[in-house]
Amino acid sequence: MDRVIRIGAGSAWWGDRIEPAALNAERGELDYLCFETMAEATVSAAQVRARRDPSFPGYDTWLDDRMRAVLPACMRQGTRIVSNQGWINPDGAAQRIVHWLRELGFPGVRVAAVNGSLITERVLGLTDRILENGQPTASLASTLISAEAYLGAEPIVQALREGARIVVTGRVADPSLFLAPMMHEFGWDPLDHARLGAGSGIGHLLECGAQVTGGYFADPGFKDVPEPWNLAFPIAEAHADGSAVITKLPGTGGAVTLQTVREQMLYEVHDPASYITPDAVVDFTTARLEQIGPDRVRVSGIGGKPRTATLKVSLGCTEGFIGEDMFFYAGPGALRRARLARRILEERFRIVGLDAEELRIDFLGLNAIHGEATPVGAPEPYEVAVRVAARTRSREEAMKVGREVDAMAVSGVSHTGKRVPHQDRTREIIGVWSSLVARDKVPATLRWFQS
Repeated sequence: MDRVIRIGAGSAWWGDRIEPAALNAERGELDYLCFETMAEATVSAAQVRARRDPSFPGYDTWLDDRMRAVLPACMRQGTRIVSNQGWINPDGAAQRIVHWLRELGFPGVRVAAVNGSLITERVLGLTDRILENGQPTASLASTLISAEAYLGAEPIVQALREGARIVVTGRVADPSLFLAPMMHEFGWDPLDHARLGAGSGIGHLLECGAQVTGGYFADPGFKDVPEPWNLAFPIAEAHADGSAVITKLPGTGGAVTLQTVREQMLYEVHDPASYITPDAVVDFTTARLEQIGPDRVRVSGIGGKPRTATLKVSLGCTEGFIGEDMFFYAGPGALRRARLARRILEERFRIVGLDAEELRIDFLGLNAIHGEATPVGAPEPYEVAVRVAARTRSREEAMKVGREVDAMAVSGVSHTGKRVPHQDRTREIIGVWSSLVARDKVPATLRWFQS
């Protein structure tokens, strides 16, 4: 008998919507609900915040809202949860989930925290070269604030096998969160690269949430999407042979079509024949897609190659500060006033001795994205936002941007529209570099909690 498990997406990043996860939990008839809440810089940003604010718990700042939204339905229906909301403190996240289980009246639920991805204290002794520039990783020693290896699915599988209803991790590769339930339920061997490649490919389709159900897809008149304000998160009906049907809840917006699946399949994939994950190297070039019904696409034939001997490591480093602000012009002559404002600011920054590694003064709506590649003679906008940004070595230098932009309110150009500067106009830059570490140097550990 062909067994099928239903795996639903609960988020695609830290700031994702919570309502679609709650809908999947309530109506999705799920075996598993998986939350992906991290981006390349998430751990580094969390480390920076922890340095500034000792009260910061170090896990997903939306964890409370997400758990309150999905725990009641998941516990009633037997849906297990896999999540990387642990960020730099998986134990703390697990303890907080236990708090909500007790608060909501679900005693005796086992929660596992997966640790081991954070290797900041020893990374310089485990890695050799920076992948982006070939320099020694030791060259980052003075600016390093975090280093995390991308773990795979195996520790999650162990936790599920040992009875965890909820597994919360730190940095785990995005597809691995979704692969782990398939490995556990179907008994796939961690070295079975054919099935793990297929499962990782399915995980990749789910990891970006609504992107496979019509999010980040719509282009009016070319690629229309029904009710894009009501997008659902995807659900995979996964089979033991590594195939799956990608679908979504009926009555929700968006669409699951050959085109939405194709776009997500190639999203952030450098080489479709060799998409490297910790669990296997995925080969999308053999994939077969079939539209088998409304919002139902069968995915099969994704290939796999043996996993690599190394794991990727992301190293977060401090790289100075950015000072940024904005002001506006509207109506006839907006562009010529903006150009004069730019000249004034360039001269003012020279007068006050702004020490910037990079300075940009862009006109939003005209050249802020394409810069010097903006066509000569582009249509003149009826309104212009002037964005000013400088990259500096110190916060003090970065603050000069806001000070000079503030002065434009009374010492600038006619009709300057100025925001009241309530927001912080300086921020620390976190640079993210990559390296490789031997797989056996990054062991994962489990810690158990119970409601």
